[in-house]
Amino acid sequence: MPKYFFNVHDSHPMKDSLGEELPDDEAAWKEAIGYAGALFKDIDGKFRPGQEWSLEVTDEAGKPIYFISIGSRRMR
Repeated sequence: MPKYFFNVHDSHPMKDSLGEELPDDEAAWKEAIGYAGALFKDIDGKFRPGQEWSLEVTDEAGKPIYFISIGSRRMR
């Protein structure tokens, strides 16, 4: 089974050194959505205007497969 890595990029980047074996890219996408939702929920008030947050999913070779990003800005 292929291995996928889920790397978080924010003010405290977290590189996934363990990865997760999943059947295919579609399974990695579903895992990324759930993981992103859980991590963003944990931010709980710490995410401020002007900040950006992202989750990059890569394969075993380090090739990017998916990229989810959230940005914020103050409008006035």
